[in-house]
Amino acid sequence: MLIHHQPLTRFIGELFVRFDAAPEDAALVASHLVAANLKGHDSHGVGMVPAYVGNIRRGKLNVAAQAKVVHDKGAVLLADGQMGFGQVVGRQAVDFALERVASTGIVCTGVRNCHHLGRIGSYGERCGEAGYVSIHFVNVVGHDPLVSPFGGREPRISTNPFCCVVPQEDGPPIVLDMATSAIAQGKVRVAYNQGVPVGEGALIDHEGAPTTDPAVMFEEPKGALGPFGKHKGYGLGLMCELLGGGLAGEWTAAQASHEEQGFSIINHMLMLVLDPDLFGGADGFRREVADMVDYLQSTNPAVGTERVMVPGEPEIAAMETRRAEGIPIDDNTWAAILKSAEVAGMTDSEVDDLIS
Repeated sequence: MLIHHQPLTRFIGELFVRFDAAPEDAALVASHLVAANLKGHDSHGVGMVPAYVGNIRRGKLNVAAQAKVVHDKGAVLLADGQMGFGQVVGRQAVDFALERVASTGIVCTGVRNCHHLGRIGSYGERCGEAGYVSIHFVNVVGHDPLVSPFGGREPRISTNPFCCVVPQEDGPPIVLDMATSAIAQGKVRVAYNQGVPVGEGALIDHEGAPTTDPAVMFEEPKGALGPFGKHKGYGLGLMCELLGGGLAGEWTAAQASHEEQGFSIINHMLMLVLDPDLFGGADGFRREVADMVDYLQSTNPAVGTERVMVPGEPEIAAMETRRAEGIPIDDNTWAAILKSAEVAGMTDSEVDDLIS
């Protein structure tokens, strides 16, 4: 089905309100999820709603929690998300950093114990739109690992996102936002729900053999995701585990005792926010960014490619298309969302009114 972003946002926001989320927090979560769909990242969009609802019901997601600063050392801050909506406490942690960087020039902020932060690029975009460079290292715990280390067969870490954002003077920020696995687990979930294979080189089965069948991540005997770029993605994923998880969160995939508490989706993030004028050359930096983008895009496109893009541009193109045409949601995903609405006490007629 196709559904336009505005009624979809209203529906998802009201669903979380039914679970006693504050209306402003529910609206923020809904907007974040729908924005991920708009930008083509369905893996981090409204398809996550059933998992969120399950965690609310299991007491793994506290809809009322807010970020709390637990250490403040000037240019170094640590916030505890207290298992609140990642979209809420993650935004608050970014805003702590943005408020502080105006006076310190550079800020290192850790945020721990967040429920699923969602699309990490949204936090980087917030920094970039304010004129700052940002770098984000994130790990994922609360459930069994999903990604095998390079050269291994069994999963030992998760999809651990990395994000780096550079502002542009006359355009949107350049946004590099990626899972350090070959593809995000959410993309495997989307393929599984749609009944289609994933691309080659992303998955291995329980014997370590390559496969394109997404069922190996959901049905026994389970396999694993591989890192992107072999040893390179594995190395970057490990750095996210150690910096996001070990340093900011003090909770890595090695701590099996946490996993025994039951399934959840918990993120820890270490982020650096930097004022480009810290070295006294913000104008020169902006000029170099603009010149480099022009230089990259001056190349003749390869066969089958319309033009060279910089990171973040594909998402902008997807958003323009989906704002106009609607967001596609497969039948299995939509059925699971409607089941979550039923659990929330919403009637069919209420859902219909919200999405019409």
